Amino acid sequence: MFLVSVLPACFAAGRAESGQADPGVMVYGKADGNVPGWAVLADKLPGWTADCCMYARAIGVNLVMYQGEWTGKPERVIVLNVWPARLHGLDDEVAADRKHYLRRDPGARSAEFPIPHSKMACDAIVYEGTDRFDDAVVFCDPGKATGIRLSWSMTLAAGDAERKALLEDFMKVAANASYLRYQDDRPPHDVSRGSSKHAAP
Repeated sequence: MFLVSVLPACFAAGRAESGQADPGVMVYGKADGNVPGWAVLADKLPGWTADCCMYARAIGVNLVMYQGEWTGKPERVIVLNVWPARLHGLDDEVAADRKHYLRRDPGARSAEFPIPHSKMACDAIVYEGTDRFDDAVVFCDPGKATGIRLSWSMTLAAGDAERKALLEDFMKVAANASYLRYQDDRPPHDVSRGSSKHAAP
């Protein structure tokens, strides 16, 4: 897992005017070794809460989005994970995930399909578990130079009455998310002059 350690990890990406769509949320991490600083900008679904600094950190992920009160249960929670790229490509990421999932649940079924994304290569896999829960995962590769891979995931009960609409909203979040390179221009240990932090395409 690739988590930020010092800076607040997410913030509203803009200010919504009355009647306009939610401005979204940005989560980011500082440079770490050979991996440049990164930021992911995503839509926040109307009525959903985005969290990176309390519940997300508690479960070891970069961002969670959920409706209503946080329950600690995985159902209906959109999760973002960002990690240093080690496998060769998206096919390998999906294959490794499928192998891990089917080792845990040999009777599960899975279906893979590409996700149309204008800025990143993304592939989705949806598992139908024997426990009557379905898991949707979208893996994205923002490019070799970024040094990272990311995934969006969500668990839904197979009998969830809103399953279709929730999956559509989940896929929209994944398909519309953007990668930005994150920079913190403040010199190390310099706290006297404030900071200049920004994300650039």
